[in-house]
Amino acid sequence: MSAPADDLDLAALAGGHLTPVLGRYFERSWSHGVGHRLYDTGGRAYLDFANGIAVTALGHAHPAVSAAIHAQVDRLIGPTGAIGYSEPVVRLVDRIAATLPDPIDTVFLLNSGSEAIDGAMKLARRVTGRPAIIAFQGAFHGRTYGATSLTSSSPNYRRGYEPLVPSIYLAPFPQVWREFDGDEARATEVSLSRLRTMLESVVPAETVAAIFIEPVLGEGGYLPAPAAFLRGLRDLCDEHGILLVADEVQTGYGRTGRMWGFEHAGIVPDVVTIAKAIANGLPLSAIAARRELHERWGRGAHGSTYGGNPVACAAALAVLDTIEGQGLVANAAARGAELTAGLGRLKAEDERIGDIRGPGLMIGVEFVSNRETKAPDGALVDRLVARSADLGLLVLSCGPQHQVVRWIAPLDVSAAEVAEALEIFGEALRTA
Repeated sequence: MSAPADDLDLAALAGGHLTPVLGRYFERSWSHGVGHRLYDTGGRAYLDFANGIAVTALGHAHPAVSAAIHAQVDRLIGPTGAIGYSEPVVRLVDRIAATLPDPIDTVFLLNSGSEAIDGAMKLARRVTGRPAIIAFQGAFHGRTYGATSLTSSSPNYRRGYEPLVPSIYLAPFPQVWREFDGDEARATEVSLSRLRTMLESVVPAETVAAIFIEPVLGEGGYLPAPAAFLRGLRDLCDEHGILLVADEVQTGYGRTGRMWGFEHAGIVPDVVTIAKAIANGLPLSAIAARRELHERWGRGAHGSTYGGNPVACAAALAVLDTIEGQGLVANAAARGAELTAGLGRLKAEDERIGDIRGPGLMIGVEFVSNRETKAPDGALVDRLVARSADLGLLVLSCGPQHQVVRWIAPLDVSAAEVAEALEIFGEALRTA
């Protein structure tokens, strides 16, 4: 493949009519992608450890995914959910269900992570007959009105949109490193106690329909929830008849070194929301739960015109074939360990790195101006992200002050590419 034109400035062309509302990490003009490289219109290649924010988890123009898309386009493009069934849809929901633990066995297909969250909110309220929903401070669940109401990773995501969906309550997330100096047991104990206090004094437990949680906070700073905390949530939900919803939009599909992030805690949620990596770039998402919950939700209680588009579903089948056939969940765990170790070596030489955290290939590196005070240094991260891109590596930031560099390498990344990325990032650290 070649660029459509030498050094075409797409940002300049977009300036007149493309909305300025959408935020971007870079103002670069992209031409095409091949494997784990993204190419700008000048023909320069970048090692892509951003992947459209964990979407193109198998890289760009993956041959199996591309072949599946082309074959399906020649057969059937338009959605058929409202008028019957198409083969990719029926096959895909079976395959997704097979990756999930019992009793989760039924799947509703949609288009985006935000839609999946909104749908899960509707499901929870309808089947329980309860109004209240609890999410966690620092969480990101999406940009639609319902999902925005659960989101608090940035004040800009909520500013000017009040009143949001009512009866949403935000509980403290266990900030293991920043608040508890790495003591997971203490973080779990205190955070569960705070949640129980909320149920006793703010929102009665018998009015709560669901608790939504990301097994690893994404936009909020790549903060893993302690396994014991997730187990405590499961127990609390069982105690009070509350549905536990695992938002696996970013953590799912092998990203954490397990197929699903909640597996690290050995729990089974009631509902799982899925998106991002599911179709390697095509719009698709899902809500998975046990069949009894779907039946109680009720026929016609929710719908989607484009959800379960057969082309996206064909791509999603190829994604699952590749993940399973090439052992990519295990690869994510192995390459993630190598990446974490390499970042640890950089930390030993650089006082600005405060913390390195995250399972598998969902790794956050938090930067501080002072390790003792843990003062976040978002300005440094902005420079590091820009400098890394100048050197040919794409990484992104996250966290409330943009103080965390997040590493989202492709699931099929090689050891050589991990080493290359570490070398580039080390150079960025020396010169940013």
